[in-house]
Amino acid sequence: MGGADEAPSPISAPSYKELDTTYIAHTYGRFDVCFEKGDGVLLYDTMGKEYIDLGSGIGVTAFGSGDALWQQAVIHQVKRLNHVSNLYHTLPQATLAEKLCQKTGMKKVFFSNSGAEANECAIKAARKYSADRYGDERTTVVTLVNSFHGRTITTLAATGQDVFHQHFHPFTKGFAHVPANDFDAFKQLVDSDSSICAIMMEMIQGEGGVMPLNAGYVKQVADYAAAHDILVVVDEVQTGNGRTGTLYSYMQFGIAPDIVSTAKGLAGGLPMGATMFNDKTEGVLDAGSHGSTFGGNPICAAGAISVIDRIDDALLREVKAKGRYIREALTGAPGVLSISGMGLMVGIETTADAKTIAKECLNRGVVVLTAKNKVRLLPALNIPRDTLKKAVGILKEVIGEMA
Repeated sequence: MGGADEAPSPISAPSYKELDTTYIAHTYGRFDVCFEKGDGVLLYDTMGKEYIDLGSGIGVTAFGSGDALWQQAVIHQVKRLNHVSNLYHTLPQATLAEKLCQKTGMKKVFFSNSGAEANECAIKAARKYSADRYGDERTTVVTLVNSFHGRTITTLAATGQDVFHQHFHPFTKGFAHVPANDFDAFKQLVDSDSSICAIMMEMIQGEGGVMPLNAGYVKQVADYAAAHDILVVVDEVQTGNGRTGTLYSYMQFGIAPDIVSTAKGLAGGLPMGATMFNDKTEGVLDAGSHGSTFGGNPICAAGAISVIDRIDDALLREVKAKGRYIREALTGAPGVLSISGMGLMVGIETTADAKTIAKECLNRGVVVLTAKNKVRLLPALNIPRDTLKKAVGILKEVIGEMA
């Protein structure tokens, strides 16, 4: 790969830790490592140690670090035009919007900078859709218990986990939470509350523990919502852009959402969110009703085009096959209680503490994530099979030793 042959940075461990402690807000519980460079699915710290990355920056670097095609696209755009604002047209943004619409059947796209912003846009559009048709009293967005939709005040309010509702009061009003996979609870709420304008769901609750929804439940909810002109909003921030084995995870659930939000893997490491609208909602956001200074930035859009162009049927088959390999390799292994997820979005429930497992994996040169009580894997979509096998072997060994 070549990355380990280059001299490590002269910055020492005490130096970066001191700088972090002194100047960066203490909002993150960081692992004791400072990554300096990457080469595909390999990361290197400031001491030159090599790691196999099974986290891809929480599902962001879809084709790994230093991906040549992504670099080429981004550098080409950097040399041409970096920013002009959305007062003007740019070719990369228009081209990306066309590709997303053609691949999904959606009609319009709004670009932003993050998943939280994509969800904020979706919420605003859902409320405006109902306000335009039914007046200002139809504003409640239903979300699911155990969901996660972002870190802004509004998307925290949308998030169906009490742990995220401990600070920052008052939260934005107008959200109701119902249990996942309980259609009767959803129906009862809709039948008793005339203020509901939309339901917002993740097909797999990522931060909630990599918990897929039941396909039958999703279809029931979508059909009932359509019958009552309640919009179906699907949060594909983490599940989108090939992660689960289809371009977007809802495509495996037999529904056609009214609004879809996505981010993370879309631009391969550059900050970009997108909110997509179907023929029912495409005209809701008119001139002046929403905006973003950086959204759809031409450099980010160029990176995203490079990613989206390569998410084809062959790659998606590989994503599914590699996901099956992970499940087969770990199912029934010592210390493994259960495995959840789809494609290369995998949650592993273990007998030992997930964070302790993640720390020991890091010590042995494998980067894994956690979600609730589970070890979470979100490797690059194109991770080589031999590298994946090696990393899963180390993970399996660590889990077994701690069982």
